[in-house]
Amino acid sequence: MATVQLQSPTSRHVHGERSPLRPAERVGAVAAYFGLVYRRTWMGSVFSRFIMPLLFLLAMGIGLGSLVDDASGGVDGVPYLLFVAPAMIAVQAMMTAVSESTYPVYGLFTWNRMYHSMLATPLTVSDLLLGHLAVIAAQGGFAAAAFVLVAALFGSFTSWWVLLAVPIGVLVTLAFAVPLFGFTARAKGDSSFNVVYRLVITPLMLFSGAFFPVERLPIVLEVLAWVTPLWHGVELCRAAAHGSFAPFDLVHLAVLVLFVGAGWLYARTGMTRRLVS
Repeated sequence: MATVQLQSPTSRHVHGERSPLRPAERVGAVAAYFGLVYRRTWMGSVFSRFIMPLLFLLAMGIGLGSLVDDASGGVDGVPYLLFVAPAMIAVQAMMTAVSESTYPVYGLFTWNRMYHSMLATPLTVSDLLLGHLAVIAAQGGFAAAAFVLVAALFGSFTSWWVLLAVPIGVLVTLAFAVPLFGFTARAKGDSSFNVVYRLVITPLMLFSGAFFPVERLPIVLEVLAWVTPLWHGVELCRAAAHGSFAPFDLVHLAVLVLFVGAGWLYARTGMTRRLVS
């Protein structure tokens, strides 16, 4: 006698009215969409993720680094390559966050209005934010992993703890991407991003301890570096690269988490006003 297997009432494959999507399913649907979009452009990003670290390490770590090492014996007692390479993991994470959280997000608000289309479904603003940020975080992790792989070929690290620089890179990516979602949601035009690149990103890259210790800056700029997420990411990546973690690194970690948490409130409020109100 044949038996009939009954499906769960919550199954998506039964006829009739379906049960509402669970939060994880909604976020996963958003992430799947942006993941599909990324799959169509991944070749260009993969090229830049590997070639840019190679060019940078050749120019800065080895070219300029040899001059620094000959003139001063390195920085903080280590060769310049070992000083600057771990920092660039955090810098690349920042650049990934900025490139993915400004013009592309602005386009979803204004040029193709994809966010508006998504909200016509059972998705919520939080679903859009979480799903999109999940894909950007994955890109930040991939960029960090690519840099670690390329830099390791040059002997830029002294400890296997450098593998922790990958999740640190993800956290740095989110520390920039989440607040930038809020800024982009409030932007009146795409010209606003010129200010971000020129007055925020470039100074941060130069004065957050990536290329020389912040202790050599004037005290005002040194204090400013302390309250930016990039400096904390740079310090964590250096600690991971050389296995030199210290109790104060928990402060660096807490600051990055704080930027993500505060940025979430800022981003969610801005997106709600732009899309719902």
